[in-house]
Amino acid sequence: MINTRKERLRDKIWDILEKNNININHCHGRIPNFCGSTAAADILRGLDEWAEANVIFCSPDSAQQRIREYTLVDGKDLIMPLPKLQKGYLIIKAADVEGRTKIASSISGAFRYGKTLNIFPKVDMVIEGSVAVDLNGNRLGKGGGYGDTEISHLFNEDSINNKTHIVTIVHQVQIVENIPMESHDQKINMIVTPNEVIRIKIS
Repeated sequence: MINTRKERLRDKIWDILEKNNININHCHGRIPNFCGSTAAADILRGLDEWAEANVIFCSPDSAQQRIREYTLVDGKDLIMPLPKLQKGYLIIKAADVEGRTKIASSISGAFRYGKTLNIFPKVDMVIEGSVAVDLNGNRLGKGGGYGDTEISHLFNEDSINNKTHIVTIVHQVQIVENIPMESHDQKINMIVTPNEVIRIKIS
């Protein structure tokens, strides 16, 4: 059953992004690629949590392109879910793509340089795209449930735990007062915008 409150909130955020020319390309029905996503990626890259991470799981959304590239440039291994999870997950080893990190961090490059992942290693940081988030760690995706499925799968594989950094990067206008949650929804514990880092303590 479609959650109409979630749908209204998605439409509201997409409209705000487009009305204010914050989006890059069309964003309705998608995880928005927003002006400032590179600045947010730069902030994330400068955090201690990033420096300490060896394996990073990152969604294939356009807004996360620079993060995926930084992962490989900085010598970290990248796990990437393929679009709509139709072909599972790939792992791209940083050591295998030296000098080719930009293409390897794209969807087409991941198919070329990545290997199918069957056994999940310990993941130090998870980065998911969002349409909206709130300050309680609730996240709203584009409606397919893929981000929630990915996080649940990582928990089920014992690849992450309650102390793992689960991050989203968004524009400030994507932070809302409250997101209606359902039982299957997964929380994030860090929000990075082009201007700030918000760490969330999940009880």
